[in-house]
Amino acid sequence: MSTPAATTAPAPRPLDREKLFAARLHAARVRPYLATALFALHVVESRRVPTMAVDRHWRCYASPAFVDRTPVEDLAGVWVHEVSHLLRDHHGRSDRVARERELTGTGDRLRMNIAADFEINDDAFGDGLVRPAGAIVPGLLQLPEGQLMEDYLRLFTLGPLTQDLSWLDCGSGADGLDRDWELGPDGAHGLSAQERDAVRFRVADGITGRPGLASQGWQRWAEQVFHPPQPWRELLGAAVRSAASGAGAGEDYTYGRPARRSAGVPGAILPSLRRRPPRVCVIIDTSGSVSDTELGSALHEVAAISRAVGGRRDLVSVLPCDAAAHLVHPLCSAEGIPLIGGGGTDLRTGFARALRQNPRPDVIVALTDGQTPWPDARPPCRTVVGLFPRPQPGRSSDEDDPEYVPDHPPAWARVVEIG
Repeated sequence: MSTPAATTAPAPRPLDREKLFAARLHAARVRPYLATALFALHVVESRRVPTMAVDRHWRCYASPAFVDRTPVEDLAGVWVHEVSHLLRDHHGRSDRVARERELTGTGDRLRMNIAADFEINDDAFGDGLVRPAGAIVPGLLQLPEGQLMEDYLRLFTLGPLTQDLSWLDCGSGADGLDRDWELGPDGAHGLSAQERDAVRFRVADGITGRPGLASQGWQRWAEQVFHPPQPWRELLGAAVRSAASGAGAGEDYTYGRPARRSAGVPGAILPSLRRRPPRVCVIIDTSGSVSDTELGSALHEVAAISRAVGGRRDLVSVLPCDAAAHLVHPLCSAEGIPLIGGGGTDLRTGFARALRQNPRPDVIVALTDGQTPWPDARPPCRTVVGLFPRPQPGRSSDEDDPEYVPDHPPAWARVVEIG
């Protein structure tokens, strides 16, 4: 009696690269300013990713099954989505947020991936680009559009509305957490840091050259690429460290760093007290000698300061000041702050007004061209002065003279140059 022939499972189909590349070409046609970035990605076939994903070294991992079942138009949208994670540095920003807010779990990284997707998807599609099936938008959690990843992270937690998103995995390029299926820094076809920066500048140049083609979110990103804000977390470092480790009562509890007294209570994990970041008052020089371009730069710095204190906009206030201090504005959105002024300059009134706030700021940041008298005494808090550059050397003491160069800020202030 003969035995039946053994059946063998069909070999898995390889990645349909022709279809995938056709989708990339379509994405480049409808989003031409992203073409440099799209074609900089190296494709890696992977059966361990649910759809498509990117690592921080600019490799794109694609699932053969996902590519087979997804229309070309949808794949084009996925291409744009994945490369957006890399252009917007979501991996680096996620790492910074994780350190600042003590986010250590895998659930926290999933939240970062979701928040990063919201930042991209709220204005990525349309105008010839189809929104792929399954692409999540802020409306899914009844959240507003137009926010940054860091803002969205504060607006939601994992719960019933997000339980169906556990499959979401855009790779380390989206949330900074390396996967075991990624090739890593020593793998083939990764881009160097210099190559990644070159791609970003090429894309930003394409957006600023023809801004009408790009969404408002991409225009904002391109402007920041060409005018990167100061590293405010480093500049405010002493105040940040003091607020994080100083003596006194903390203001919130966290399980991210268990309390030392947990060792005395076997079987229990007790939370530790977490210090708040510093309160910052930003004095913006709105005198007639400060240009509109410089005021725009000042607002970019305000947004960067907000990110430096962990996205706590309630800890940042803005005070426009020329010859007199104007209203103190809590930071809701930097773009909505009225910068009133246009007269002479006397930032001493701004310093006095800032120190009358209750609670008093831990840090005062003055953004100015420096054509101002300075307080005689050192303020009772850390002070950083951001100077808009002026031509050197100056030969005039007349503030109305274009060659006037003011006295340097006092020695008690940390001074940086604002581009």
